[in-house]
Amino acid sequence: MAEPSRHRSLYKPVGSPPWKETFRQGCLERMRNSRDRLLNKYRQAGGSMPAGAQKTLLVQEVMEEEWNALQSVESWPEALAQLEEPMDLAVLEEIQQELIDQEQSIISEYEKSLQFDEECLSIMLAEWEANPLICPVCTKYNLRVTSGVVVCQCGLYLPSHSPELTEQKLRACLEDSVNEHSACCPHTPAFSITEGTEEKPSLLMSCPACDTWAVIL
Repeated sequence: MAEPSRHRSLYKPVGSPPWKETFRQGCLERMRNSRDRLLNKYRQAGGSMPAGAQKTLLVQEVMEEEWNALQSVESWPEALAQLEEPMDLAVLEEIQQELIDQEQSIISEYEKSLQFDEECLSIMLAEWEANPLICPVCTKYNLRVTSGVVVCQCGLYLPSHSPELTEQKLRACLEDSVNEHSACCPHTPAFSITEGTEEKPSLLMSCPACDTWAVIL
């Protein structure tokens, strides 16, 4: 590990094989439960791993938190502090490497998810540009705009918000909204229709990933 002297003071005294497995399982579970915290750090770092020997975002914090949690257990047996320190450091380095692998696996899955969303967004925009206007709610049938009224076979019906509305204007409005959202969030937004009793229904764009929404029509 990068700072052996620090680990000697931080993790001393250390335990035996039963201690190793308890600490290992605790660290792995803590890393799994810290997925959101890890991804927030990753996004704050600009989607890249930090420079330096460690090249990790959360491993050191997870190990320190789990060690402190174990030391706070009142029934911690004194008999588990028997191994020689050089072996103890080898045990810690082994657990650290497992956590590094798990951290990288979480980030890799997140990056694959972002790539999938980007591909879906590109396909959706390409279909809008190349074909008749696809309904953003069902993404299956074509929208029709007549005298400002927007309808779709899926049941979508938007009364006239503007008699001057055309398919071209609606397409441009949808593309602008999607592009504006994608500049701030890599996830694909969803579209829905509001159900109002007094006001006319509206077309909404929302994204649960970044917790934003916008009225399109």
